[in-house]
Amino acid sequence: MKRLILILNGKGGVGKSFFAVNFVQYLKDKGIAHVAIDSDNENSTLKRFHPDTRFLDLSKRRALDGIFAALEKANLVVMDCRAASTDLFIEFFTEIDLFAVLSTLGAKLTLVMPVNHESDSVEQIQRLTDEFGDKCGYVVVRNAAHSDSFTIFETCEVRALLKDKLGAREIGMSRMQDWLVEALNTENLTITAAAKHPAFSLLDRQRLQTWQRRFYAEVESAANLLLSSK
Repeated sequence: MKRLILILNGKGGVGKSFFAVNFVQYLKDKGIAHVAIDSDNENSTLKRFHPDTRFLDLSKRRALDGIFAALEKANLVVMDCRAASTDLFIEFFTEIDLFAVLSTLGAKLTLVMPVNHESDSVEQIQRLTDEFGDKCGYVVVRNAAHSDSFTIFETCEVRALLKDKLGAREIGMSRMQDWLVEALNTENLTITAAAKHPAFSLLDRQRLQTWQRRFYAEVESAANLLLSSK
């Protein structure tokens, strides 16, 4: 079974690209074949950290066709969707009858939706569940980068719907120290590369590896929704 993973939340700054960079590194470290796609023409973070990532220019009408061209040849396609692109994706999926295409390809869709402490990020999740219902899988990424409080999400109706009726999984993405995030961006290094790089001290390399182990464990807890099946 093939799988298309869209990392999608219309609100900017919720951690889509941070998740994407580390998830793609997980796939590489585990030797899992995949195609990674970046669609952010302003901040192509995924392609910056993983130069082999493909880029799709969403300003071009037929650019999104490239997702399915990739999925025809690969079992796993991961796309980092730029902020404020939800309407564009919904319109495109309606135009092509998304789930008929996925059925033809023998593929399933998973929406990876980072959420933080802000109500806007939760409202975007509500929008996606209203649109796709039970036709796809959902993984909610609780991003603690700026706050470890998720009260708004935990008390909202859509969370109950996701857990009780839509089979969603929730995983955590713990906060990384600010100076580590800054150093990774300055050096354009993933954690796997930084763990062997002289720009990072022994303890900082240890901090990064500890963060990565926790992140990988979270990914594996939702493997049924994040990986293709054999």
